[in-house]
Parts: sequence; structure tokens; C-alpha cells
Amino acid sequence: MARMRFRQAVAAALADEMRADSSVVVFGEDVAVAQGPFKTSEGLLAEFGPLRVRDTPISEMGFTGMAVGAAATGLRPVIEIMFMEFLGVALDQLVTEGAKMRYLSHGQVSVPMTVRASVGAGAGFGAQHSQTLENWVAATPGLRVAVPSDPQTAYGLLRSAIRDDDPTIVMEPRVLYPERGEVVTGDEGIVPLGVARVVRPGNAATVVTLGQTTRVALRAAEEAGLDIEVIDLLTLVPWDRATVLDSVRRTGRLVVVEEAPWSGGWGEGIVSAVVSAAFGDLRAAPFRITTPDVPVPYAKDLETRYLPNVDEVARQVQEFLKTDAVPAPWWVREGVI
Repeated sequence: MARMRFRQAVAAALADEMRADSSVVVFGEDVAVAQGPFKTSEGLLAEFGPLRVRDTPISEMGFTGMAVGAAATGLRPVIEIMFMEFLGVALDQLVTEGAKMRYLSHGQVSVPMTVRASVGAGAGFGAQHSQTLENWVAATPGLRVAVPSDPQTAYGLLRSAIRDDDPTIVMEPRVLYPERGEVVTGDEGIVPLGVARVVRPGNAATVVTLGQTTRVALRAAEEAGLDIEVIDLLTLVPWDRATVLDSVRRTGRLVVVEEAPWSGGWGEGIVSAVVSAAFGDLRAAPFRITTPDVPVPYAKDLETRYLPNVDEVARQVQEFLKTDAVPAPWWVREGVI
């Protein structure tokens, strides 16, 4: 076990998979010579050389299409999208070509490619570089979507993604890159796709989180003394229905904490599935703690307010547990929006 930063865990996962499988290649903007814009490919060029670690032109559509072709013909490419928003110009290659290849070929052609993208607010990158945009990819059959929440899951999920025979998106919360943690490397450190983890047991409510909202919910529970069960979803597609449903059937309450706008956020699917499958076990209406339906602010104080923070999560969950009524989000309560 080694102590490393989240970004170092990403680089370690890439290196370990490249050592284990010569078909794994890495390319994208500034991933080779500069070792990644966030240093997530540090040391790879020096160890594996320019044939397997390549810088590309500034053309996400071009190198994403290249990855689809490379994956379909025997390689396991890992591409880096510097900011999730930049995937917009390459969605056709990913969702129309890569995600559909196995279906269109009747299983004869698989596309084992991995797309890494930095996502999320909290680092001061402004409205055009701070979104999570899970809804761009989560609604596309044929894609898998994973979101790590700490260095261990950054390492383990990425290794699983590279080994998967279908295209997988690994969305890395940018604000977590400098965070440190203990990481088990090697095969023992691999985290399977599609399996959530209970990071805090509790009895009063089930709180489902993803990415950086996991640490927010954990801090809220600790600081406010909340008896809540926190589930780190880890994989959004496919998400672990069994773990979530088992917990909700026991606690009788569900809260989803997501770094996504209230309209169209990924939590809508979680709430819908739970209501359909476990309606009779619910003691109160499920609800979501989200961001407001506005662009991500640039100013630090506004960006901090925009995100689900520890105080707001604690306030809403405390009110919910006390009254069994769904609390108003801060922007409604304060009359801001």
C-alpha cells in the first residue's frame, strides 16, 4: 500500500495496465511531453516511449475517432479529454460510432476504449470548464460511466475500465486531483465496475453520492452527527441497484447528493427506480440535493455557494429526518432564483 495523490493514482493505474498489456496505448492533448495538463500521465512517456504515449493535435473529434478505430482493430486506447466540455465536439465518434459498434456488428466487433475526462466545479475554471455533464453520456446505450471519489477508486476503476471490452468513460473530479490517500496497487486494488460501496453505515436514511459529493456527505454526517448510510455509487452506468435498494428498504428514506443541475441530473433516475421498486418501504418522499439551474460561477464565493456543501447537505438532511418533509433548496428558501 502506498500513499499518493488522486492524480498520481491515475498515472499509476495507466502504467500498471500498460505493463500488463502491450495493446494499451495512451494519447491526447499534452499527455506525453507535458505529462498531462493535470500531471495524470506523469512518467509514462519516459517508460513506454512515443509509440504508446502520444501527443495529438487539438482535435478531440480526430483523436476520439482514432481511438474508436484503434480499439476496433485490436488495441486498448486510453484517451484524455482535458475538460469534459471538450467532449462535445467528439460526441458523434463516441456515442454514434464507438457505443454502437458491438450492436451494429452483432457482437463481432468490440470497442475496448477508455475516455478519461476531468470534470466538475470547485477549482475556479468558470462556466465553460466546470460542468460534470453526465447526461451527455449516461443516456447512451453501449457506454459505461464511472466516477471515482478518492485515490483508491481513481486507481481501481481506471484499471477496470481499461480491461473492459466496451467503451467506458471515467469522469475524474478535477478538484480531487491533489487529494492524498492510501492506495492498494496491483490486482488487489482493482475496483469492479457496477458495484457501489457503503462508505458509512447508518439507519435513518440512505444518502447516495457520486464523485466529490461523497466526501461532502461524509463530512456533513460527521459534523452534524447524522445517522445516515452513505453509498458511493462509483459507477453511474450501470449503477448498483441492489445495494441502493437494499439500503433504502432498511432505512425507509432516500436522499441523492449530486453535483449536477436540478433539471436533468443523474439522481432523477435513482429516485425513479427506487420509487418504482420500493415504494411500499418508503417512510417519506425521496429527494435530491443538487446545484441550481445556472451556469457554474467563476467567483470563488459564488462557486462555493453553487455546489452542494457540507452545511447545506447537513441542513437539508437534518430537516428531512426531523419532519419527513422534503426541504426547499437554498435558492428557493433564500429567494435567490
